[in-house]
Amino acid sequence: MKKKLDLVYEDKELLVINKPAKLLTISTEKEKYRTLYHEASEYIKKQNPHNKIFIVHRLDKDTSGIVVFSKNENLKHVLQEKWEKLAIEREYIAIVEGNVKQSKGIIKNYLKETKTFQVFDTKNPKTGKLAITEYKVLDKNNAYSLLKIHIKSGRKNQIRVALSSIGHPIVGDKKYFSKKNPYGRLALHANRLVLIHPKTKKELTFLTKIPKEFQRDFQNKLTVINNKKEGA
Repeated sequence: MKKKLDLVYEDKELLVINKPAKLLTISTEKEKYRTLYHEASEYIKKQNPHNKIFIVHRLDKDTSGIVVFSKNENLKHVLQEKWEKLAIEREYIAIVEGNVKQSKGIIKNYLKETKTFQVFDTKNPKTGKLAITEYKVLDKNNAYSLLKIHIKSGRKNQIRVALSSIGHPIVGDKKYFSKKNPYGRLALHANRLVLIHPKTKKELTFLTKIPKEFQRDFQNKLTVINNKKEGA
């Protein structure tokens, strides 16, 4: 049985969905139909067969969390062109390997993509694009650290490269040198987005619950966070 879409928000212009891990945001050459875009398109066409949906931004396949769609093409272009200004806060929760000693920090990387689509950190600012990643340690144990992350730029694989570059790859991220995968997925979730609605100019806050599997090692802390979201 097909799972129901986890809707976060909907109005006449926007559709916001909580994407599960292991689901592509949009299609690739290998996979055309099992995508969040396809599911969102099916959802709005049930309301009206003439309805269309347009992707505004995307998450990696193995990352879960908030994804924004537009219901018209013009608004999609406005959102994409002004995304850095309109998306005023982008928050993630990550579980990383090891004990992150600094309670908070800012990571600056210059990211470059290879011909095989691998993103890596380069020391040359002329060839790489600047990515700024802020983190705060929420909790930790002997094996892992629980982080809250805010990004100041939206680069591909930004958070994954940033945390790996300081020696604390995201749990389950084999691509960026994680050695453990106790959750059976990448331990990264886009849990909060504050967006200025391009049409109404209202500030909208979208929130999601932290995935249950993350609670294995940080149940007390994540229960508090989830309870706050329920009362938001």
